[in-house]
Amino acid sequence: MPEHDVYREIALLLLAAAAVGALALRLRQPLIVAYMLVGLAAGPSLLGWITASAPVELFAEIGVTVLLFVVGLKLDLELVRRLGRVALVAGLAQVLATAALGLLIGLGFGMPVERALAIAVALTFSSTVIVVKLLSDRRELDALHGRIALGILIVQDLVVVAAMMVLGTHAAKNAGAELGEWALAVLLRLGGLTLAVGLLMRLVLPRLMQLAAESQELLLVFAVAWGTVLAAAGEWLGFSKEVGAFLAGFSLASLPFREAIHARLASLRDFLLLFFFVHLGAQLDLRLLGASLAEAIAFSVFVLLGKPLIVWTILAAMGYRRRTGVLAGLTLAQISEFSILFIALGVAVGRLDREALGLVTLVGLVTITLSTYMILHAHRLTAWLEPWLGIFERRRPFREDQAEGRTAEAEVILFGFGRYGRRFAECLSGAGARVLAVDFDPEALAAPRPPGVEVRFGSAEDEELLAHLPLARTRVVISTLRHLEVDLALLRFLRRHGFGGTVLLTAGDVRDAERLRAAGADHVFLPYHDAAEFAARRVLAELRPQGES
Repeated sequence: MPEHDVYREIALLLLAAAAVGALALRLRQPLIVAYMLVGLAAGPSLLGWITASAPVELFAEIGVTVLLFVVGLKLDLELVRRLGRVALVAGLAQVLATAALGLLIGLGFGMPVERALAIAVALTFSSTVIVVKLLSDRRELDALHGRIALGILIVQDLVVVAAMMVLGTHAAKNAGAELGEWALAVLLRLGGLTLAVGLLMRLVLPRLMQLAAESQELLLVFAVAWGTVLAAAGEWLGFSKEVGAFLAGFSLASLPFREAIHARLASLRDFLLLFFFVHLGAQLDLRLLGASLAEAIAFSVFVLLGKPLIVWTILAAMGYRRRTGVLAGLTLAQISEFSILFIALGVAVGRLDREALGLVTLVGLVTITLSTYMILHAHRLTAWLEPWLGIFERRRPFREDQAEGRTAEAEVILFGFGRYGRRFAECLSGAGARVLAVDFDPEALAAPRPPGVEVRFGSAEDEELLAHLPLARTRVVISTLRHLEVDLALLRFLRRHGFGGTVLLTAGDVRDAERLRAAGADHVFLPYHDAAEFAARRVLAELRPQGES
């Protein structure tokens, strides 16, 4: 096909996705569903618009690679330590229990063991993208049930990466190789790749990232380059691009620049994933969907009701109140984009048939759509379900009592950690306040910091970064940036998301100060004006006794 025809085809797909996506937002439907419907309508089953599938498939593959990179980027060692035993035990128990019951359902429909097991594993995963987005919108990501759900999602992400690695590598092994030899070769290659990444994490990447962070554009380019290089290395070693991309993200997760990288990759990830879901929808055969309707209904009911019940039971046994278990369970009542990707990989390597892909995709459409409403109305559903779930609650929810005793992460969030901001933080921390400072200058992170002050790399303009800050437990937000447009954007974000604390901003001149006050700032500092006024008062205090005498 001529190049200009491919360009027009992709432009048409983007236009259709934008239009249907806008309609989906008005109807409070997930954009993922809208994109899949666009692909289904544009594919060969209906309108047949997509004829140049190779470019769309390439964009889709890059999108999945970026998604795995972002998942790895979230998994820093500190988060693993903080979530600890609860996330690991609850996540693994949920995966095992869901897979076991899903396997029984599949066998009950007469499926072959391998097909039933693959579908059962796919049902265990919940959508990180959807859950994090909805919890962030509801400002519940830092709530107890939000933290537990995030921990379980991270464990699920690890399991799905391992499952995809095993599936892809097992399919690629030589037919005559012994299973033990194949497993040993896999472990050696994986161990070598992990060792190489570990050495780079310790010796090379911190210095390279320090250099790249001097330019916001270079930081993004370096992150994408690093992700694609390790993705290619993972494929070359016989795994998959996704495994390499995950390791690339994990290798940067413990560095102070990860929030800024995540914020800049979020839009790129969402844009490229559009092609993945459009491509996925285009691959659907409506006849296959109809042939699997009974199985799809049974699996959908199990995901919407069974998975929450499993989570409630596990959390109750671990010492959490029924309300926490209900909220966390309702949050995870859907399958993931990884579920569809996992089955699609099985089809690509010849282990599964296309009917299995159609079945899981239909389950995804149903559960993602309905669980969105369940999350949006989770508190109302919880109030209705709580009286019926007393059997799942311990007499004394000891673990939740311990969790509720934790202190807030930061009383003050300070944007700008230059000379003025650093002195501000020193004074506040010296008085006993807990301060979280945010700055996009890598030198600010390298310099020594006062006790009681945590410094995070990022920009006040990145709403993705702002959404992950502990604003719900913060009393004061301060900006020392002296950048009018950035401060106005920060103020709009805080008010739009219901921040009820005090907002103190800094202006470069009196005119900017008036605009910030008019926009709703509680107080505006004028450093030079304030310093001159303070100095003048000190001089006058020295002059008055002489004048009076």
